[in-house]
Parts: sequence; structure tokens; C-alpha cells
Amino acid sequence: MAAMVTTSMLIPSKLAVHDICTFKHDRKGPLCTLPPVYSNGAASNAIITRPCASLSSAPERNCVQQDAPIVVRRSGNYKPSLWDLDYIESLNSPYKEERYLGRASELKVQVEMLIEEAILNEPVIKQLELIDDMQRLGIDDHFENQITRILNFIYNKKYGKNYEDDDKPCERDLYSTALEFRLLRQHGFRVSQDVFDCFRNEEGEFMKASTLAEDPKVLLQLYESSFLATQGESTMDQVRDFASISLRNLDDQGLIFDEYISFSVGCALKLPHHWGLPRFRARAYIGAYERKPDAITTILELAKLDYNIFQATNQEELKNVARLWRNTGIVDKLPFARDAFVISYLWAFGLVQPREYGHARMEMAVLLNLIFTVDDIFDIYATVEELELYTDATQRWDTESINQLPYYMQIAYLALFNFANEVSYNYLKDQGSVVIPHLTKGLFDFLCSDLQEAKWYHNGETPSLEVYMENGWLSAGGPNLNYFVYFLLQDPVNKEAIRGLYEYHNVLRLPSLIVRLSNDLKTFKSEIVRGDVPKALECYMHETGVSEKKAKEHIQSVIQEAWIKLNGEAADAESIFSRTFITSCVNYCRFGHFLYQLEGGLGEPNLTFEDQINRLLFEPIL
Repeated sequence: MAAMVTTSMLIPSKLAVHDICTFKHDRKGPLCTLPPVYSNGAASNAIITRPCASLSSAPERNCVQQDAPIVVRRSGNYKPSLWDLDYIESLNSPYKEERYLGRASELKVQVEMLIEEAILNEPVIKQLELIDDMQRLGIDDHFENQITRILNFIYNKKYGKNYEDDDKPCERDLYSTALEFRLLRQHGFRVSQDVFDCFRNEEGEFMKASTLAEDPKVLLQLYESSFLATQGESTMDQVRDFASISLRNLDDQGLIFDEYISFSVGCALKLPHHWGLPRFRARAYIGAYERKPDAITTILELAKLDYNIFQATNQEELKNVARLWRNTGIVDKLPFARDAFVISYLWAFGLVQPREYGHARMEMAVLLNLIFTVDDIFDIYATVEELELYTDATQRWDTESINQLPYYMQIAYLALFNFANEVSYNYLKDQGSVVIPHLTKGLFDFLCSDLQEAKWYHNGETPSLEVYMENGWLSAGGPNLNYFVYFLLQDPVNKEAIRGLYEYHNVLRLPSLIVRLSNDLKTFKSEIVRGDVPKALECYMHETGVSEKKAKEHIQSVIQEAWIKLNGEAADAESIFSRTFITSCVNYCRFGHFLYQLEGGLGEPNLTFEDQINRLLFEPIL
């Protein structure tokens, strides 16, 4: 078993900026660096000279002193993108044509009629199963009004003010209770864990001797519902333990005979529904649903067509991102940085899923590209002295400071500078508020955390896990990105929301911590080879002397505890932020789970990764 952790280690305390990262530097005059020469666009260790007495505004005129110190530039050795800009700009899906859009509209009307018929004539459990199917197939957002009606009725009848529990024996069945509990909590209804109490045995243990331990359909709903737990819910801990052990036993012994249930169990054990992005799993569920004996053909046809139509929308948005990214010139000017604009769009799509927020998705994709570039500069390419100058320029947020930066940093800085100022200008134009101080605050804090990691690496330091996590939730980038999301969604400026942003409300902080730890679990070995700051596993192993296996178990337990806390924080945050913004924040760690459960991660795409991306963005369902 992993070692026990204190609360302060599980959830880092809120820190002021000066507590997160403090640094001092003496400005000794401008640096002079020349971009290294690459062959075939591949990054490699490059030797360049610095400093120079002065820096010309034209990089080709900068001088190089023969006796200047030697700097060896590291490389991430990133492989070329599987999807180049020319390919993206050539995309042209037929599913944006009116014939498909018209058929989809007809099917939506038919499905609405099916839902209305279910409300009138079907038992509650059938209505809940219909909602669950539509969620997994990725079409539930078309029927939000009907779904809300069903759940409101169930909640008011069973859990609302007029509900009276006359100490009657439990008349519920465990399957419907678990499904009902999960769907209600997902939609923001406050349902107590006590609904499961009547399923305990005489010793107070949860159903260990029950024959239900052999029913995969029931166990699946129990398992999925347990991930909606909040802090202090011991019953839900028992639910998870019981369902997890029982499901894995059935799965390992090949005792799940229903094909759809078997598929769903496999997905859940790999990544529970609550931790995943339904849109990213929709295609797989469409294939599984198609084989269900009781599949509704109208719903199936709509799910396939809707998937292809949304994919066509994604492609048009991605083409715009490719054009914007090409215009920055970073692809040509900074070949050491990873080529990740497709992944950037996919991440933006993961964060901001509602169909109507295409503009926010495209802007976030460009921002993510810029952040990846800056991250590569901080993690791999630059010297600490250069990073201090870059961070200082960001704090000043002016164009004069960049004269002290080497050319490659000038490119990265000015691209980010122009982007943030444009977002701020558009918000001022549309909403009448100046938000550039908020955006630059998020950027500066992010760079401070990256700078701290660079110092650890260059100084050969291995921090404690707690210190690492207190810095890592910022360096993972989530809070900075969600600063931009808030204003790109055009959410209004109000005192409580801005305070929540500035203090990094846990709905921003915890998803980023989860991504940082998920990343570390997946990529720490490749990053050791590349040369990077010690990751969470190394910090914990160095601090405690435990094995790699024990360290992984411990980090996984921290991720699970962070999720439990996040469930409660996300519900409480609705008094401050919009539900769309909260969902975007939580989606940050959901996308992290999607990304880091694949082999390779961002820097090393392989066939499995290529297949996932192709199915999501480029290949329609036939």
C-alpha cells in the first residue's frame, strides 16, 4: 500500500505569487544569441555563443564574440506532426452540406417525440437509461430541456422538500438507485450518499455477501456512481471498493456475457465516465450501441449523423487555427518547439465543448500552441538567465523589454503579447471592461512556476513532493489557460468571479494538479532521458525511499483524492462562476486523462494515438 499522505500534501494550500516563485537577477546588459541551424527541421543539441555587448534589432546583424562562453541547447527530440498545415487546410467534409443538416433536424424532432413518449408511458428507469444512452452517444446536448424535466421530476418526487421518508423498508433496486444517483449529481442536484444505506448488510458492510456481486450491470452503475463522491462520504468509498473488486473479478474471469455491458465495463475500468469526455468516447459507444439488441434505430442514426456533422465543424475550426498558426511564423522561426497545433485544437475542444463556442475553441487552440512553445523554451532550450529576462518582460508587459531578449525569445514573446492584447481588446469592445491585467497576471504566474522548475533542473535540485505540487499545479498551465477561457466565453466581470480567478479557486487549481500528476505518471521516464526537472514520482521516491511501484500507487491516490475534492468544489463554485466555465475547468483534467492514458503523450505520437485523433477529427462514421 502507498504511504498515507496529509491533507496539505493532497491538496496544496493557496499561495501568494511571491510564495510560489521568487527569483532575483542582476541585469548585466542585453544578451546576444543567434538561432541555431537545423537540418531537415529536426531539433538537436545546438552550440551557440553569448553574450554580446549589444543586440541589434535585426538578428542577422548581431555580433558573435570568438571568446564568448559556449551554451549547449538541449532538444526535446519531438517527432514531426502526423498532420501538417497543408493537409489541414485541404480538409473539406461533405457533412456541412444542407442535405445532412436537414436530415439531422428531422431526426432531432423524432427523438424529441420518443423522449416525450417515454415521459408519459415508460417507467422512470427507462427514462434514466435513455438519458444515459444519449449522454454516451454524444447527443444529449440537443435535448437539455427534456432531460432537465425528467430529472427535476425525479428529484422533486424522491428528494425534494415534499419527500417524506416514513422509515419504510428500502423499495429501491440497487441498479436504478446507482444510475439515478449518478445522473442527478452530474446535473447539479444534491443527492445524499444515504440512498445506499439500505443496501448494507447486518454488519454494516456494503453487500459483500450479496448475489449482486455477480451482476455486472448493477456493479457497473455502482462503480460509475462512486466517482461522483465528495469529501467525507465513507459510504461511497465502500461502494467504489466493492464494485471495483467485483467488476475486475468478473472481467478477468470472462464472466460478462452481454457484449454492450462488457464493452462498457472495459471503458469504465480504464477511465470512469465521470473522468472522461463523452464526446471523445462517443464514436466507440456508437459502435457498441449499434450491436445492442434493444438499440433504437432513430437514436442510432442521429448519433452517427450528428458525430459527422460536428466533426465537419471541427475541421472548419481547425483550418482557421492552421491559418492563424501559420501567420505567427513560429513554425519557421522556432524549429526546436514541438509541432502540436492539432493537439492544441483537440485540447481546446476538450475544454470548451458546447457547439456554440467555436470562436473560443479556435482562440484557445492558438493560445495552447503559444504556451507549448513557451513551455519548450523554459523546459528545454533557454538558459536560466534568459528565462529570468523573459519572465521580467512578461511582468512589465511592454515592447521595450524585448530588446534585452535573444531573437528566438523576441518571436515567442511578441506572439503571446499580441494574442493576449487582442483578446483583451475584443472583450473591451464587446463587454466594456479592461481585462489585460487579469490575463497578464495568469501568464506571469505560469512563467514563475516554469522558471522555478528550470532552476531546480539547472541546480540539480529534487524538491519534496509537497513543494513540487505547490509549484506544479501552476506549471501545468490550467489556471493560466482558464483565465483566458473565462473571458473568451464572454462571462461578465464581477467582483466575486475576479476574486475567484485571482485567488485561484480550487475549481481552477485542482484540475491543473490532476493534469500535472497524470502527466508525470505517463511521461516521467521519457523526460528523464530528455533532461527535465524531477517529476512527482522522482520527488516522492527521493523523499521517502520507496519503490517506483509504491510511488505510482501514492500519486494515483493523490489524483483520486483531488478528484473527490474537485467534485464538491465544482458544485460550490456555481455561486461564483457560470456552469459552462466550471465545466471547462473540470474538462481540463478530463482531457489530461484522455491524453495521458494513451501511449506516448504529446511528444511521441504513435499509431494508437494517430488512430484516436483521426477518428475524432478526420474520419467520419460510414
